[in-house]
Amino acid sequence: MSHQLPEHPDWLWRTPDPKRSYDVIIVGAGGHGLATAYYLARNHGITNVAVLERGWLAGGNMARNTTIIRSNYLCEESAALYEHALKLWEVLPQELEYDFLFSQRGVLNLAHTLQDVREGTRRVNANRLGGVDAEWLDADQVRAFCPIVNTSPDVRYPVLGATLQPRAGIAKHDHVAWALARKADQYGVDLIQGCEVTGFLREGDRVVGVRTSRGPISAGRVALAAAGHSSVLADLAGLRLPVQSHPLQALVSELLEPVHPTVVMSNHVHVYVSQAHKGELVMGAGVDSYNGYGQRGSFHQIEHQMAAALELFPIFARAHVLRTWGGIVDVTPDASPIIGPTPIENLYLNCGWGTGGFKATPASGWVYAHTIATGEPHPLNAPFALERFTTGALIDEHGAAAVAH
Repeated sequence: MSHQLPEHPDWLWRTPDPKRSYDVIIVGAGGHGLATAYYLARNHGITNVAVLERGWLAGGNMARNTTIIRSNYLCEESAALYEHALKLWEVLPQELEYDFLFSQRGVLNLAHTLQDVREGTRRVNANRLGGVDAEWLDADQVRAFCPIVNTSPDVRYPVLGATLQPRAGIAKHDHVAWALARKADQYGVDLIQGCEVTGFLREGDRVVGVRTSRGPISAGRVALAAAGHSSVLADLAGLRLPVQSHPLQALVSELLEPVHPTVVMSNHVHVYVSQAHKGELVMGAGVDSYNGYGQRGSFHQIEHQMAAALELFPIFARAHVLRTWGGIVDVTPDASPIIGPTPIENLYLNCGWGTGGFKATPASGWVYAHTIATGEPHPLNAPFALERFTTGALIDEHGAAAVAH
C-alpha cells in the first residue's frame, strides 16, 4: 500500500475563484469534513465541492484526539452508527491506498464497583443483541489479557472485571486525514486552507454561499463540520444550537518499549491509556467543567489524569510526559451528535460529537454525504436530527457509552 504524500501539495493552498459556484461547501477540513467530501465524490458523484479550513488541514480536533476506535455504545442508534464506522475502518486502508496504522488490538472498559459491573454486563448484552462484538472478562481474564494493569485487591478501586470489544483499536489520526484528503483531491475536490468563514450569503431564507477571509464563495449547499466551533458558525447564520464547547485534555509520554498490548479505559478512576505505534503512551482525561475554546485546558485535569493512570499502571511511574494538549469538543444535552439539515434552507449541520468524533469519522462522512446529496437523512443518522431536542426523542449516552463525559 502506498502512503506517500505529494512532494509539493499546492492543492492545499488553492485560492478560491469568486466567479465559481460550488455544488457543496464544507466548512472544516478535519476528519468529518474530509470524509464527507470523499463520500460525496465516491458514493454520489458530487465532485464540485470545496472544503474550507480556517487554519490548516486537520489542525483542529483531528490532530488533538487519542485515536481510539470502538463501537460498544449502549443505545441502539449509537451502536449502529459507530458499528458502521468500525466496518468502514476495516476496509479504508485498502480503499484509500494508504496505511494509516489501523490496529485492532481491542478495548477494555474496566469495572471497579458493582454498578460498573451491572452497567458493563448490560452493555455487553445490548451490543451482542445489536450485532456488535462484546465480551465480559472477570478480573483474572483482565490480568491475562493486559498483564500490566494493576488488578490487586488492595488498591483504592479494585478491578472487578471489564468489557472487551476485540475488534476495537487505534489508528494514526494525521495519516487518516492525509489519506482522505488525497483521495478527495483525486476526485477533484478543492481543499482550501487559510480560509475562515466569517458569515453566510443569503437570499431570503436560503443560504447561497459563505463570506470568507478570502472573499465570498457561492454554493448550492453549505455543510458545517467544524468541531468545537459549531455554535459560533451557526450563530453567524442566526441559528442557536443546543451544544456547549469544552476543552478536552490529553497527553503523550516519551517513547517506551512496547509494553501495553491493548486500550484500557476506566470510568471510575477516569483515564484511558493506549500505546502508539512509535512507543509513546497516549492518555486521555475528562472534559474541563468550564466552557471555552482554548486548546489547552486547566492543570488540575492533567494532574488527576496522571494520578489515575498510576493507580491502574504502576509500571509507568517513571515515565516522562512529552507533551499535553487540549481539543475543543461540542457536547449536547444527551451526549449524542447532531447530523442533518437545519431549519435554514441549504444549511446542514454535523456537530455535538463530544468525545466520539474520531472513532465515528468514516460513518459520519458516509451519512452526512448521503444527507447533503439527497436532501434526506440516511437511516443511520435520522435519529440524530436537531428536532429531537423539541420532540424529546433523545439518545442519552451520558455515562452509558463506556465513558463518563
